[in-house]
Amino acid sequence: MGMTMSQKILAAHAHLDSVKAGQLIDAELDMVLGNDITSPVAVKVFEGANAPCICCPEKVSMVMDHFTPNKDIKAAEQVKTVRNFANKYGVKNFFDVGEMGIEHALLPEKGLVGAGDLVIGADSHTCTYGALGAFSTGVGSTDMAAGMMTNKCWFKVPSAIKFVLKNKPAKYICGKDIILHIIGLIGVDGALYKSMEFVGDGIRYLSIDDRFTICNMAIEAGAKNGIFPVDDVTREYLNGRFTREIRAYEADADAEYERTIEVDLSALKPTVAFPHLPENTRTPEAWGDVKIDQVVIGSCTNGHISDLRIAADILRGRKVAKGVRCIVIPATNTIWKQAMHEGLFDVFIDAGAVVSTPTCGPCLGGHMGILAAGERAVATTNRNFVGRMGHVDSEVYLASPYVAAASAVAGKLASPDEI
Repeated sequence: MGMTMSQKILAAHAHLDSVKAGQLIDAELDMVLGNDITSPVAVKVFEGANAPCICCPEKVSMVMDHFTPNKDIKAAEQVKTVRNFANKYGVKNFFDVGEMGIEHALLPEKGLVGAGDLVIGADSHTCTYGALGAFSTGVGSTDMAAGMMTNKCWFKVPSAIKFVLKNKPAKYICGKDIILHIIGLIGVDGALYKSMEFVGDGIRYLSIDDRFTICNMAIEAGAKNGIFPVDDVTREYLNGRFTREIRAYEADADAEYERTIEVDLSALKPTVAFPHLPENTRTPEAWGDVKIDQVVIGSCTNGHISDLRIAADILRGRKVAKGVRCIVIPATNTIWKQAMHEGLFDVFIDAGAVVSTPTCGPCLGGHMGILAAGERAVATTNRNFVGRMGHVDSEVYLASPYVAAASAVAGKLASPDEI
């Protein structure tokens, strides 16, 4: 039996001719990632094991993005712990205020991850890098510590679901609508510990940012990873960034999939996940009259330059509704500068929005936009669990930048056609 894309990457890194679903393997890693929340735990485990050194310091990245700039004393102490560790053990890929960004946008931008790589990160949305044809997945802080010590990790080889994306997306449809539609279709446990492999003629219409968004939210369907094949779009993004060899893996013709699901991109409508699960999806005819208090445009899911351009196109010449707070968070400093030089900041500020330094911030209820009891937010983030963005009696509606910006103007959940 042939292998899927993900299985081929795992086999290559385990130095095996082939692997099959359910098999346990040890595999060499190309990158180990941690952030300001998960890295301190990994540091404690690492030092508790009396490890003499990091096996491959160049294959470790630590990104201080969740609570930075530090929001309180505890956050400052966490970052100090990681900063001291990085200095002690020679972690050059340490990113702090002034050079950091949201980790899952920053690592691809810096060329630290790329096609054919095997990546683990102590953050569940590490699956983002599958957009580049990598096998990347989230792990716990203990596995991060072990990865730093040995440059290896053990895996149970996942089975896979094939998603055949067909045709060109309609107007106002982007990667966020596609992945929300899929999660609504299969549920938050519909791909539990499986690879979500995206193929089909429709992928040629998807930008690299669309693919980042789709793979980022694979975990919201319970998946081990999401992955796209390497094509011209991938190579164009990697060109000039990624200096290591591009390793492009394609699934064998006889690769085994648990299911094959076809998605007609041309038939999709703007899709929003209502509280309190990403699977609770609805299209405009079922939205009703949902008054909102806040809009967040950003995060590792939708803080790319294309997302900010979409939001600016909707907000240009319009005003954020009175009583609504609109917070725009570019994902990296490079994206921040690009948006500024393109004049997008003028559009946002003239509309009545505010622009933040790169940070995860409100996505996880950290800072820069916490919700009070009874408040509702439309957000381009990836989770809308109870209390995710603040008070347990607040609500989060997950949406594309098109819908988020339109909702900011309307003062309620709205599609661009409504404003």
